[in-house]
Amino acid sequence: MRASNSDPYLAPSFTVRNRLMRLAWGIAYTLLFRPSPRPMHAWRSFLLRCFGAKMGPSCHIYPGARIWAPWNFYCGYQATVADGATVYNPKPIRLGTHTIVSQEAYLCGATHDYEDPGFPLVASEISIGSHAWVCARATVQPGVSIGEGAVLALGSVATRNLDAWTVYAGVPARRIKSRTVRGKEDEAAASGVSSAR
Repeated sequence: MRASNSDPYLAPSFTVRNRLMRLAWGIAYTLLFRPSPRPMHAWRSFLLRCFGAKMGPSCHIYPGARIWAPWNFYCGYQATVADGATVYNPKPIRLGTHTIVSQEAYLCGATHDYEDPGFPLVASEISIGSHAWVCARATVQPGVSIGEGAVLALGSVATRNLDAWTVYAGVPARRIKSRTVRGKEDEAAASGVSSAR
């Protein structure tokens, strides 16, 4: 029996244009991005820009990183995406300045509406603040914002927004402690001493 054209299971999640763009990017990724030597960060940033990414200066996107849709990828100054990390971004994913996404981390920008018979894709933006660190094998779920300086520990899963300058761990990720950066307290103390004079 032939399926009806109105069958919700046959409705594509993405437009023909989107699929053609991903095909072109897949070819460029396979031939030009993936085989490039590890130190050639500027070359990989250039390739991503050619496909619409907004890349700040001195980004370190490693050759084993997988960027699903460069046109929805935004990186601040010196952002890093390590080998094996996956950026699945049907909607925009933004990395701040000095943001680090470590090996095999997964930024998952979409899910499916499992209560709808057509199982449609539901995509949401992800934002990761400056100086934040998504550790190896950690996962960020759709729609989550990670605050400036926050840390998502090894293998943890962020199911909700993470506060700035806070360390989270576990599945789902829970607050463990505040993040103190050495040098910041010294600077604050020094400025307090000098102002007291």
